[in-house]
Amino acid sequence: MPKQKTHSGAKKRFKVTGSGKVMKQSAGMRHNLERKPSTLTRRLNQEQVLAPQDAKVIKKLLGK
Repeated sequence: MPKQKTHSGAKKRFKVTGSGKVMKQSAGMRHNLERKPSTLTRRLNQEQVLAPQDAKVIKKLLGK
């Protein structure tokens, strides 16, 4: 059976850690940053761990 190709959109948006968790960038950091409080932008700038239900689907797309 041939190998599964990695989903191009998923590999640009998600990262798998060494322990197997799937990380994603927070939403809301693209535009209108001047009117958002700096406390909010600092919080949104950190990567978040994906929920286990979603991580299962993303790992399949990434071929892991």
